[in-house]
Amino acid sequence: MLDRIKEKKVVGFKQATKAIMSGIGKKLYVAENADEKIISNLIELANERGVEVIHIDTMKDLGKLCGIDVGASAMVTLKN
Repeated sequence: MLDRIKEKKVVGFKQATKAIMSGIGKKLYVAENADEKIISNLIELANERGVEVIHIDTMKDLGKLCGIDVGASAMVTLKN
């Protein structure tokens, strides 16, 4: 069972992209069943910026990790 992530975070593709580009992203969580075209670009950006990438099986599971009742394609934990 997945536990909710309690660290400061941003949820969603656009917010995750902004966090990584601004240098405040620590870990990127991506859903395996999210749109591959979008997620592959985000993963590439994370790799370029040295952000760890963690794959989650489904958008629903990632939503639960984020503490929301809907699915999420991406989430980034933030540096302190």
